[in-house]
Amino acid sequence: MKKIEAIIRKTKFDDVKEALDTVNIEWFSYYDVRGVGKARQGRIYRGVIYDTSSIERILVSIIVRDKNVQKTIDAIQEAAQTGEIGDGRIFVIPVENAVRIRTGEQGDIALYNAEHEE
Repeated sequence: MKKIEAIIRKTKFDDVKEALDTVNIEWFSYYDVRGVGKARQGRIYRGVIYDTSSIERILVSIIVRDKNVQKTIDAIQEAAQTGEIGDGRIFVIPVENAVRIRTGEQGDIALYNAEHEE
C-alpha cells in the first residue's frame, strides 16, 4: 500500500477529482494548505498589487493498493498539469498497514469492498 499526497493548484481541484473518479479512486481526503515556492501570487487591493510570500494550494491525500499507484499518479499529473511554475508536487509514501474500524479487516482488503472488486 502507498499513500499518495499531491499538492495542486486550487483551480485544478475539480479536474483532479474527476480524473481520480475515472480511475476508480472514490475516496480521498483534501485540505486547504499554504506554502512557499518559486511561484508568487499577487493580490490586488484597491488597485494596488501586493506580492504574497505564501501560495494557496490543495493537498490531496489518498491511500491506494500497490496495483493502483501508477494510474493514480498519472491521473493526478494529467489533470493538474498546466506547464507553468507552481503546478505542484506528488509524493508517494509507503504504508505499513490499514485497518477497517468497522470490521477489523487489515491490509489491502481494508481499502476496498471485495464485492466491488475491479
